[in-house]
Amino acid sequence: MQPILSLRQVSKTYASGHTALDHVDLDIKRGEIFALLGPNGAGKTTLISIICGIVTPSTGTILVDGDDAIRHPRTARAKIGLVPQEVAVDMFSRVGSAARFSRGLFGKAPDAAYCDQLLKDLSLWDKRDAKVMELSGGMKRRVMIAKALSHEPDILFLDEPTAGVDVELRRDMWKLIGRLRDRGTTIILTTHYIEEAEEMADRVGVIDKGKLLLVEEKATLMRKLGKRELDLSLVEPLAALPPELADWQLSLEDEGRRLRYTFDAQAERTGIPSLLRTLHDLGIAFKDLDTSKSSLEDIFVDLVGARG
Repeated sequence: MQPILSLRQVSKTYASGHTALDHVDLDIKRGEIFALLGPNGAGKTTLISIICGIVTPSTGTILVDGDDAIRHPRTARAKIGLVPQEVAVDMFSRVGSAARFSRGLFGKAPDAAYCDQLLKDLSLWDKRDAKVMELSGGMKRRVMIAKALSHEPDILFLDEPTAGVDVELRRDMWKLIGRLRDRGTTIILTTHYIEEAEEMADRVGVIDKGKLLLVEEKATLMRKLGKRELDLSLVEPLAALPPELADWQLSLEDEGRRLRYTFDAQAERTGIPSLLRTLHDLGIAFKDLDTSKSSLEDIFVDLVGARG
């Protein structure tokens, strides 16, 4: 199936010489939720701004559902909804009229039934006659989503969609994003909340210093790069690791009271049986053991940290 969004060799270098994006290649599948992760200044917002026609790329091509976004920006932009990080809406406008006005900006014929249903889906119906300035931060974020969806786009960009909202509202937003995907909307989000990507994304991309480090199915990424840890609660604390344990990737935690073994769960041999035998031979007893696997956050930190 043809990707709904395709980028080839997209770069952005400013007059100052700063390269914000460095030859990015990326295909987004129709109907997926794609999470773009990266630290501050990594190039996430620059990439979105280029796709949406806000920033002009220095090099590269961008196809939005087959349309050249650089040659025909208006046609391509009409297929995109954008929810930026910052709340950008007339604070004196009414919630209902804000959504209807945005629909008209993209040349869509008025459709009161669609806009009304959109407000209901976003739990904004009771606030339809309220001024935006009267809403909470989370509700303002919902208005931004209503504006972005008012012209029925095929692709929705969410740049830090839950920044500054409380945990309960964040979970509500996750459910909303899931419902939008179920309707066929392709969703691309950037986020600092890695649990957000872990909860919702089908695929994950990691960007740092303008370079796209990897793009991978979330489950595959966690299986390939994820590590497992075995924690042993020791009966007696150790001051240091005995040299006989040098063959295993071990660390002492909790002032020597816990021994942590990090291993690859996909390896043919984990090394656990031989480790336990060696501990027994050394007279190192443990009273409890526990295993855990790395999260998407652990993988992200490792990837970005490895680049210095």
